[in-house]
Amino acid sequence: MKQNVVVITGASSGMGKAAAELFATKGWLVFGGARHSENIPTINNIQALHLDVTSEESVENFMNLIWERTDHVDVLINAVGYGEYGPIEEVPLSAIKTEFSTNFFGAIRMTQAILPSMRTNKSGRIINVSSGIGTSYMPTGGYYAASKAALQIWSDTLNIEVQPFGIQSTIVSPGATKTDFISKMFASFERNTHPTSVYTSLMAGVANMSKNYKASATAEDLASVFYRAATALRPKMRYYKSVSDRMNVYIARNHPLIWKCLMSRVTKRMMRVSTDNNEES
Repeated sequence: MKQNVVVITGASSGMGKAAAELFATKGWLVFGGARHSENIPTINNIQALHLDVTSEESVENFMNLIWERTDHVDVLINAVGYGEYGPIEEVPLSAIKTEFSTNFFGAIRMTQAILPSMRTNKSGRIINVSSGIGTSYMPTGGYYAASKAALQIWSDTLNIEVQPFGIQSTIVSPGATKTDFISKMFASFERNTHPTSVYTSLMAGVANMSKNYKASATAEDLASVFYRAATALRPKMRYYKSVSDRMNVYIARNHPLIWKCLMSRVTKRMMRVSTDNNEES
């Protein structure tokens, strides 16, 4: 009996790293890819390889190494991604392009590289890690949301096209998770706003809200969701970690006016709190 094989991008940190460890402990052969491959776990069943999903050459080299070591891939998990946060007006176009090249085009590069083998084997599953914000939205997260929204529509279209070949494409939609995402979001604030920005109070309000928000889900929790999506006999189109994650998406999608009112109120409150704090200091 052949060993199950999974390819995981973004395997050096967060959900991707937790997924690599989980699948390996379940007996899968894991090919983990990341730019910082030295941070990929080195336990049994994990093979750590360098991968930059924004580079077609890197993806090609990565896949060549995999095909030298196995003749099939059962599951691809497109887990790599990052958030380039800031006001719509001020985030540089170069940063937006990099974000889309990672979050959206990176998944396309990986999928196009693996699909021919899956079609030949008449079996395979592609798990695309999106975000609740890919259906909803929040201030300063417009470009990250857009990259994840694009991923979702693409994944749904892909699913229809490849089903006749025994392949399924599905979305995992995490909400707030205990990873280093927030610290990276703050770093993007610094990169993407000017000292004299008219959005300073908004950015400070979002930062304050994010610092005080207590995420309950862990990377390991999401890895378990990935595993369910990978092994389900009849995979769902969408996977969520919690009821609240599902409800946020439901409200934003089915009641857009309600979500708009919620976001407007939250934005006003954040800016007011930020202004009050600045006056006190």
